[in-house]
This record gives sequence, structure tokens and C-alpha cells, in this order.
Amino acid sequence: MEKLQQRFWRLALVNVVSNLTVPLASLIDTAFLGHLADIHHLGGVAIATVLFNYIYWSFGFLRMGTTGTTAQATGKGDRDEVVLILLRNSSIAIAIGTIILILQLPLRELGFTLLSATPEVLESGRAYYNALIWGAPATLLNFVLLGWFLGREQGGKVLLMSVIDKTANVSLNYLFIIRFGWASSGAGWATAISQYLNLLVGLILIIQQLPVASVQNLSHKIFDRSAWHKIFNLNRDITIRTLALISTFALFTNLSAIIGTTVLATNTLLMQVVTLGAYFIDGIAFATESLAGILRGQKKNHQLLSLIKLAGGISLSIGVAMSIVFWLIPQPLFRLLTNHAEVIEQIDNYVFWLLPVLGFGSIAYMLDGYFLGLSEGKILRQSTIIAASLGFLPMAIAAWQYQSSHLLWLGLSLFMLGRSLTLGFKVPLSLQ
Repeated sequence: MEKLQQRFWRLALVNVVSNLTVPLASLIDTAFLGHLADIHHLGGVAIATVLFNYIYWSFGFLRMGTTGTTAQATGKGDRDEVVLILLRNSSIAIAIGTIILILQLPLRELGFTLLSATPEVLESGRAYYNALIWGAPATLLNFVLLGWFLGREQGGKVLLMSVIDKTANVSLNYLFIIRFGWASSGAGWATAISQYLNLLVGLILIIQQLPVASVQNLSHKIFDRSAWHKIFNLNRDITIRTLALISTFALFTNLSAIIGTTVLATNTLLMQVVTLGAYFIDGIAFATESLAGILRGQKKNHQLLSLIKLAGGISLSIGVAMSIVFWLIPQPLFRLLTNHAEVIEQIDNYVFWLLPVLGFGSIAYMLDGYFLGLSEGKILRQSTIIAASLGFLPMAIAAWQYQSSHLLWLGLSLFMLGRSLTLGFKVPLSLQ
């Protein structure tokens, strides 16, 4: 047990630090935009982010499917399969990234037709989209590299990539937004360029580990039909799960915009805290994912329950503690992100919703990682669909009818609770 705890903490700490660079960079970017004279730039990025969540996280299986399968192959000691997983999933990422670039204009028109906001917000969103879309191939390939390093318990490499990526992102955002005055367009270009820099670092790290000759010797196995069948089955389930997840957050943001621009800005700032908490907890979930896959590959199912208890306790503590801090001292913390008084005034009315969202969400995120490590895509698919349709959707309809942001947050809380319960019920079967 002690050895498992040591491996867990080593992975978790590195993953938490690595993950925190993402929302911290996003918070700084939000602060840059939130302090501009016009608040619609912040709203535009929020609206465009909804579209990018669909474009990118619809293909989140490139990260999630890579980690679990790589971890299980690592646990079995199958080095060839570890390399083949990287090659197969990278080829999928390149193909999808190229298609996205080719279809960028129809994707933009379709996406912004479905989104609701004022003309000024939509204009800022389009400017952000037009820049960020060029980073699509690098972003998807980085998903694969991240998943592959996590599956091999190489959190240090993930940390290095994240620090370089986000340092560049923040620096470029300052240059483009503040110095050049490019507003939302600058935010998009900064992120796109940093993604390519991140990819370059990841490729260098892989080349150091994998001699070209070893890759060439396995090239004839890349297109094995049975292997691709397993990949597509797993990816299908993860994709449906991810679409249900991001659709929930997309509807949350879109309904916020319908209720009003001030509500949209307020909920955007609160969701930054939820995102910060999610990335923090995801550091625990990633460690759970890696170790669950490796233990399954080593046929050590008896250690899985200890892993869940350890990860669950830590995740819940983080989620509750973070929500309480922001609940107790909201004004000074949120003033770092914006100086618009009307938004700050609204924060006090809604900040308490962070407690149920992050409390229930902490368990949901951890169990997500656990079942991803076991490559149980069907369980994840069913759980998210049930939580979205029975937990969030009824409250979303009521929020739209009554123009109530509180009902939106209630729906998001029930969504997190639903995911936690439905995944928790499946844990005993996974231990057999």
C-alpha cells in the first residue's frame, strides 16, 4: 500500500502543478480582457470558447483514450504496443486537425449561428475564433502526447510542456492584448502560437525516448484491423460522453448570454473558478487514471479500491476547500479579474453555488479518471448522458423560462451530483 501511495503522490503533485498552469494562464488572460474598456471582449471570448469546446473536446478521446490504453500496455510490459498506441492516435489527430482547418469557415458560421449574444459580443467572438482555429492540428496532437506521457507515469514531461506552453501564452497575451491592442483576436493568436511551441517541446521529448529505427520496425503493425476496431469503439463512447459534458456547459453559457450580458460576464468569472478547481482536481484524476490502468494491466485489481479511497478523499477536500475560500472572500479575489462594478456586485449573489458544483464535481472528476484508466468508455458514456438529461436539462429549461441564473447553477449542481452517483454505483463491478 505504501508503494502505491508514493507513486500516487509523485504523480498527483506533478500533475496538479502542471494542470494549474492551464487555468492560471486562463485567469490572467481573463484579467487582461476584463480590464479593457469594453466588457464585450470578455463575453466574446466566452462565447467563442463554447464553440471551441465542441471542436476540440469532441476529440478529447485523443487524450483520454491514449492514457488508459498506454497505461495498461505499460502495466503488461508490452513496449511495442505502447509505441503503436502513440503512432495510431497521432495519425488520427493529424487527420482530424487537417479536416478542421479545411472546414474552418462553415464551422464558424454554423457555430455562431447557434450562439446567442449581442452583435458586439459576437464580433469579438469571431475575431477570437479566426485566430485560434489555426492552432487546431497542434492542439489535437498535444492531446495525444499528453495522454501518452501520463499513461507512462511521466508527469515531469507533462509539467515541462505545460510550463513552457503557458508561459508563452501569458507573455504573448500581454504583448498582443495590452501592447498591440488586438483584444480578443490577440488572445486567439497567443494561444494558437503557444500550442505549436508546446508541440515542438513534446516531439523533442519523444525523439529522445524512441529511436527512429524502433518506430520503423513497427510501421507494418500500425494499421492492424483489430487494434483499430478497439480504438474506434472506445473513442465512440468517450466522444458521446464528452459531447454530453460540453453540451451541458455550452447550454449553461448560452443561457447566461440570453439572460443578459452582465449575467454572462458574472457566470464566466465564476466558471473560471470552477475551471480552476477542475484542473486542480484533474491532477488527482490523471494520477488515478494512470495508476488504475497500470494496475489493471498488472492484474492487481485488489489495489484499485485503495486507489479510489485515496484519490476520492483528496479530491473532495480540494473541491470543498477551494469553494469555501472563494465564498468567504469573493470581492478581493474577483476584483483581480475585472474592474466592472456591475459584475462584481452580482458575484456575491451566486458565489455560494461553487460549493455544490465543486463538491460533487470533485468526486465526478476523480471517478472519470478512474474509469478512463480502465478504458471503460461505456460506463462514462451512460453516466454523463443520464446526469445531463435528468439533472441539468430540466433546470436549464426552467432557467430559460424564468430567466433565472440561480436555476442554471442548480442544474449544474445536479449534473455533478448525477455523475458522481452513477459512476459510484459502477465501482464495485470494476473491482472484480
